[in-house]
Amino acid sequence: MLKKFSLRNYKNFKEDISIDFDEIAGYQFSSDCITDGVISKMLIYGRNATGKTNLGKAIMNICATMYHMSGYNNDSNFLNADSTEDAALFSYTFQFDENELIYRYSRYSNQELKDEELIINGLSIFKCDFTNGAYEFGNLSQIEAETANTERYIQSLNNEDGDVEAKLPFLRWLMSNVAISNESVLIQLGNYVQRMLMITAGNSTMSYNKRGNESFYESLENKERLQDLEDFLNAMGIECKLDLQKLPDGTRELYFAHNKLISFFENASSGTLALVNLYRRLIARAWDASFIYLDEFDAFFHYEMADQVIRFFKRRYPKCQMIMTSHNTNLMTNRLMRPDCLFILSREGNLTALCNATQRELREGHNLEKMYNQWGVLKNMNKYTGEVRKRSQNSTDSRRKS
Repeated sequence: MLKKFSLRNYKNFKEDISIDFDEIAGYQFSSDCITDGVISKMLIYGRNATGKTNLGKAIMNICATMYHMSGYNNDSNFLNADSTEDAALFSYTFQFDENELIYRYSRYSNQELKDEELIINGLSIFKCDFTNGAYEFGNLSQIEAETANTERYIQSLNNEDGDVEAKLPFLRWLMSNVAISNESVLIQLGNYVQRMLMITAGNSTMSYNKRGNESFYESLENKERLQDLEDFLNAMGIECKLDLQKLPDGTRELYFAHNKLISFFENASSGTLALVNLYRRLIARAWDASFIYLDEFDAFFHYEMADQVIRFFKRRYPKCQMIMTSHNTNLMTNRLMRPDCLFILSREGNLTALCNATQRELREGHNLEKMYNQWGVLKNMNKYTGEVRKRSQNSTDSRRKS
């Protein structure tokens, strides 16, 4: 699982920002937000333009670095516009069984790496300084990769063949060119990264165009999948019966099943369409997601429906690490979340857990939404941040002991 992510000099994040998934406060309620000692369900609040979407893109950058996944490496404005640094820094700390793996690198842009390093259990396995042409591969035997032809890799960096990425990450090259044991921690890392996903739910809804929905319609020909969609909508409070019909021209159409069939996409509300879009892009996938960044997941939902969506995610993806962003403070409740899983992102790029945003001890009976509004946390986050950073570790340690 992902234990920690750190970032600097990327887009609006000029200074260091970190998410410590293992910094939990020991609360005895809403335990389904924690999995194997790390936060698995997190909710981030922040005003518009604080960088919630950019934070998700930054976390997903490892997908582009390790596997060149399209969609995560197409940002034109990469570095912070006010910084004098020439590269953005990314650092990921994972825990796989008994092994702690740190993969960190810095980038001049989406297309060019500056440096790269892999550390396993405190030992640097390899280190690449692409700018100065300095490479350290002395500990590849620790991952049973001592047969890697590193000279061939270095030679490939000097080939100007117009490749999209001028400096191919050594970790990507290594996993593609060396036979690695299935028990290797690198295989565990690869399996995790390949199952990461980011969805910005607020930016798209289902198309009304039949042709645009045809692939989705085709998947619904499976009666179990159609029933699953219907059950999902009913669980969200949308009581309906669905029917999929194949038309004379060979296309398909989804209907509300009443005494007369009613076209689904022509009559469903924007909230219902948003739910179906969420189902299509995430829930309908036959896979076991490792990490999901769900940006503005409730953009078209009533707050009660948003509550149900989070509860559904907890049931459907109990072990998946999920970060959701929202403006809906009705979700800021201990019935659903907990103070160490609720975070506030300020305009200055400071990310603070709610339990660390005040000197008060937050308990299960507290009305977090009311206290949040009374504190005016968004307005006063700058004032809190300096104190928070100094006392965060102490307060967390004391709660763990209690």
